[in-house]
Amino acid sequence: MTRVCLLGDPDVELSYELLSRETARDALATYRIEEPFENSVAVDTVSLGAAVSLLNDLDWYLVRFVEEALVSEPSVSADEWLSRDLAREVRDGEVPPEETDQRLKVFGLVDGRPVEPLFVRRRQGKTPEYDLRDVDETVVVRVSESEFSG
Repeated sequence: MTRVCLLGDPDVELSYELLSRETARDALATYRIEEPFENSVAVDTVSLGAAVSLLNDLDWYLVRFVEEALVSEPSVSADEWLSRDLAREVRDGEVPPEETDQRLKVFGLVDGRPVEPLFVRRRQGKTPEYDLRDVDETVVVRVSESEFSG
């Protein structure tokens, strides 16, 4: 299963914003919705292609209410997420899955809420520590080259 997770903008209640609108509600109707992080919405899809397609269907809402759109694809990594852009690039064959692990956006987690991302580059298989503040744990997101340098 490929998981899609949307992290809500801090100024909105994401689940309310998505489920109160007919088009978004219809797009999510076939999925079991979970909240793995504070103010998030997550669903499991059947494939990376289905995950990217769902994100495309929800694009209008993502622009307005979502701070980050993440995709977890077990065939790429068992414990790291892909950014939406990188997930699309992998799906389209633009980037091989084995070449996705160098550029990272690491979020700290405080009381279940992702905070202050740190952009780092993995070197010799080691991920630099998150050092922006004390956190309970971290969430690692692999990002595209343009996201990392832009």
